[in-house]
Amino acid sequence: MAHTPTTTPTYRLEAFSDVGLDEALLKLAIDEHARAVPRLNQLWTYYRNPLQPVGTAGWSETSRVGRWYRQPQEHGLPSRIVGRAGSTTTIDDKAAGRREVVIENDIAWRVQAMVDFMFGKPVSMISTAADETQRRTIERVLDKVWEQSGGIALLQDAALLGHVFGHVDLMVRVDEDGLRGAVQSENRKAKSDNGGAEAEAEALALLAAEHIRIEVIEPRRGIPILDEHDYRRLKAYIIHYTRDANAPQRASILERLLPRFSFSPQSRRDKVTVTEVISHSAWQVYEDGRLIWSQESDFHTGPTGGQLPVVHIQNLAQPFEYEGLSEVEPLIPLQDELNTRLSDRASRVTLQNFKMYLAKGIDGFEKMPIGPGQLISTDNPDATIQEFGGDAHSPSEESHIQQIRDALDKTSGIPPLASGVIQAKIGNLSSANALRVTLMGVLSKTARKRVTYGGGIARVCSLILAALHHAGAFATREQDRGVRLTWPDPLPEDVREMIFAAEAKAKLGVPPERVLAELGYAPTDPGIA
Repeated sequence: MAHTPTTTPTYRLEAFSDVGLDEALLKLAIDEHARAVPRLNQLWTYYRNPLQPVGTAGWSETSRVGRWYRQPQEHGLPSRIVGRAGSTTTIDDKAAGRREVVIENDIAWRVQAMVDFMFGKPVSMISTAADETQRRTIERVLDKVWEQSGGIALLQDAALLGHVFGHVDLMVRVDEDGLRGAVQSENRKAKSDNGGAEAEAEALALLAAEHIRIEVIEPRRGIPILDEHDYRRLKAYIIHYTRDANAPQRASILERLLPRFSFSPQSRRDKVTVTEVISHSAWQVYEDGRLIWSQESDFHTGPTGGQLPVVHIQNLAQPFEYEGLSEVEPLIPLQDELNTRLSDRASRVTLQNFKMYLAKGIDGFEKMPIGPGQLISTDNPDATIQEFGGDAHSPSEESHIQQIRDALDKTSGIPPLASGVIQAKIGNLSSANALRVTLMGVLSKTARKRVTYGGGIARVCSLILAALHHAGAFATREQDRGVRLTWPDPLPEDVREMIFAAEAKAKLGVPPERVLAELGYAPTDPGIA
C-alpha cells in the first residue's frame, strides 16, 4: 500500500525555473510514475518470484493448511489449476478446485546468466588523456571512486536492474562540503611520499575522491524530466520513494479515541516519503512534503560543472524511446505457458501413478488391503478385479513442453549450456571456437549491451573528473576525461594462450603494469618483478 504524507506537499521550486519545472509538472510526473510502478513491480516479481506465506498460520509449521506458501508466478496460471479468487481453493491444496501447481522459474537463471556474461569479471577503465602522468592519476582516482561505491558488485546490481526493467540510472553524489575541505586542507602536502608537485596533486585528488559516490537508481524510484524536443536529454531528475523510519507508526485520531478498535500501530514502523529534485544548478530534498535540504549553485559552478549528475543506461537500445528493452517482459507469456503445461503434467502423473481397481462380485473388497502376497477369496465365479491407471507416455505433451523451452532459449538468447547444463545434442565442444558458436546468441547480445553499459560507465567517469576539476582538486581538460573500457572474455580462458598473448603485448610495447593487470596480477604482488 502506498504511503500518503500526513500533510499536503508544498514544493518551492523557484530554483528550477530555468528548466521549466514547477509544482504542477512535478506532481504530474509523480502521478504518472505511480501509474507505471505496478508494471515495473510485475517485471521484478516475475524475476524474483519470492515465496509468500498464506493462511492464518503464516510461516508457522503447526497449523498450516496445505502448502504454507504461494508463488507470484501462480497469477499467470488459469483458474482451472489454481482455483477461483475468493474461494477456499486458493489456500487449500486438497480442495477439488485447486490442482497441483508446478512453477519452474526459467526467467531468473537466464537473467542471472546474462549478468554473469556482462560483469562476471572486473572491467578495466583506461584513461585516454594525452599526458602519461595524468593518465595514471586519473585511473587511480576512478578506481578508488568505483571501489568505494561497490566496485564490481555495483556494476552487477546496475546490470541486474537494467536487465529486469529495461533501463537503469547511475547518479554521482558529491559531498561538496567535504570536497572543499579536502581542497583547503593545510596538511595535504603531508599526504605525498616525496613532496613533489605531481605526488601532491595525486594525493589531493585521491583525498578528494573520498567524497564522491556512485549510486544506482532503479526505475521504480527515478523519474526523468525530459526535453520536449529531445527524448535523449534530461532537463531534471526526480527520485521519489517511501522508506521505513526508525520510529513506530503514530496512531490516528480515531484509533486514539477508540483504542478498542485500534490495529496496534506501534507494532508497525512509520513510513517517510522522500522526494529529491535535481537539476544542473539546484538540488532539493523533501520528506513528507517538507523541505529538509537545499543547495543552489551557478550553472558553471555546480558539483559536476553544470552537468546533471545522472547517467541513463538502456539495457538494449530502443529507437525513439527513453526506456530500453527488458529481458523479462518478452519471457513472461512463455513462462506462464510453461508453468501451465508443467502443472497439467503433474496433475496427469499424480492421477495415473496411483493404480486403481474395479472389483465386481467381491463383498468387502473396499476394506481389503492391497499389496504383494495378499490373498483374496470369493464364492462368486463371476467375480473380477480390473486394474486401471498407471503412468502412460504422452509424446505430444513432452514435445510441447520442449518447444516452449526452445522458444525461451531463442527469445532470451540464453541456452541451458550458458548455465552449465550439458546436453548431448550440442556435439563435440573440444575447442573454444566450437563453444563460441554454440553460445553465439548470448555473446552477440552481450556485445550489444557493452555499447550501452560501456557508454554509461564512461559518462559517469567524465562526471567524476568534472566534479574534481570544478572543485579545484584535480585539473583536467574536457578532452582528457575520456576512458576506454577493456572487457574480459566471458568464456573460460586457456592460461597458456593468455601467457602467449601477454608476451606478444609486452613485445609490442604495452606497459608491463597493464599486461599484469590483464593477467590478474598487481605490481605489488609477491614475486612480481
